[in-house]
Amino acid sequence: MRLHGLHIVAGLDSFAKQQTFHARNPADGELLSPGFREADAATVERAATLAAAVFPQFSETGPRQRRQLLNHIAVELERIGVQLCERGNQETGLPVPRLEGELGRTVKQLRMFAQLVGGGNEKLPVVETALPERQPLPRPDLRLTQIPIGPVAVFGAGNFPLAFSVAGGDTAAALAAGCPVIVKGHPAHPGTSELAGRAIVSALKKTGLPAEIFALVQGRGHEVGRLLVSHPLVKAVAFTGSLAGGRALFDLAGQRREPIPVFAEMGSVNPVFILPAALAKTSGALARRYADSLTLGVGQFCTNPGLLVARKGPQLDGFLAQVNAALGAMSPLPMLHIGIKDNYVAGLKTLAALPGVDLLFGSDQPSPGCLALPTLLVQPAADFLAARQAGEEVFGPSSLVVCCDDFAQMLEVAAALPGQLTATVHALDEEENQAGRLFRSLRLKAGRLILNQFPTGVEVCAAMHHGGPYPATTDSRFSSVGTTAIRRFLRPVCYQNFTAALLPDELKPEAGED
Repeated sequence: MRLHGLHIVAGLDSFAKQQTFHARNPADGELLSPGFREADAATVERAATLAAAVFPQFSETGPRQRRQLLNHIAVELERIGVQLCERGNQETGLPVPRLEGELGRTVKQLRMFAQLVGGGNEKLPVVETALPERQPLPRPDLRLTQIPIGPVAVFGAGNFPLAFSVAGGDTAAALAAGCPVIVKGHPAHPGTSELAGRAIVSALKKTGLPAEIFALVQGRGHEVGRLLVSHPLVKAVAFTGSLAGGRALFDLAGQRREPIPVFAEMGSVNPVFILPAALAKTSGALARRYADSLTLGVGQFCTNPGLLVARKGPQLDGFLAQVNAALGAMSPLPMLHIGIKDNYVAGLKTLAALPGVDLLFGSDQPSPGCLALPTLLVQPAADFLAARQAGEEVFGPSSLVVCCDDFAQMLEVAAALPGQLTATVHALDEEENQAGRLFRSLRLKAGRLILNQFPTGVEVCAAMHHGGPYPATTDSRFSSVGTTAIRRFLRPVCYQNFTAALLPDELKPEAGED
């Protein structure tokens, strides 16, 4: 499949501005062809207008058609899987096996949502039949269902060029809900985005659904995103990225004449607490697993363990020596693009300048180009509690070790944390009481609680919650992973005193219902 460097609107190539930008291979700095057109206001206007025009039709499609669409997208992605992973490797530096695994997750998400809508469970119908004889007042017939919210703007993520991008979980959830999707491709991997976009176009053709359901617009700057979020026909936004980027979109959406929800996943340090007995008896295994989790994907996961909290003393010193040995055996690897590398270096510089912070492993001098080595910093808990900035995410293979005097200070650190995607405790059976006290505090801070494992690796299933209190996300009630993600793009509607003929199918009386 040949890349064109053009936008996709209504199934057709769209030219927009003459201005172009190129992806760059982070491993060697090479500019990649072709050049990609910058979207302009006219492109966004056309995509949003066509999406809004087709929304009433798409919103009323039955589960069978949406199930077919999602399954066809999965098949089309698999058909071009080799090309997707090769281009993804060139644009992101991620190894092909990692991208192959991510492709498997992407198609799994699509098929998972296909199964959900096929079963009709996504509308969560509730029926309260009339009670005309009830005293002192009768109850009317009340029936609750969910309807799609409208056209959705999806922002592709830099660190997941497939699973959180053009055909990723946000797009799958929105399409499953019956919402047209306008994707803003991530500028670091526009070729991968175009390939996935063309797979969606092929799937739409095979299902006979309107091409206007999907659009892909590209651009390096912030203007395209601003135009999308500000457009009055866009009714919701899904974003995965930095705190600054997510907060900017959230504020912009709130300033509209009609404010809209922004479901942004932004920043998390994913604290890991290790209790003394666990540290004493399992330090070797813990050190290896911690080092592996910290450096997985060059630390470019939203669930990277960026904060480790433990009681100071010889046991922690021995554990950290083992971590250092594991990190020392690793070679520098390219981060996704130079912007992420620059932010990583700047974040480490800011963190290292805070009171009490010392460099435990790493270098004061950054590696060349996009290459990065892991960095381990250490800080006394008293200084951490005084300088709350130490709890802010540094996106990359780094972690801050907070050394506590006692368990009471560990509880103070837990209580001082901002919102997180995950929070982890490592404890042995004899430490259940302390673990329970920590978790009672941490459940107020995080969307996923983990015992004796590490946070990297997010299972895609109905029980997963990938969200958390601000600044982890802008709405902790919703997940960006798993089938519950569909609820972001549905809104409840109650039907009161309706005849059966006027009710939607999922609310019609069943045989024998009064």
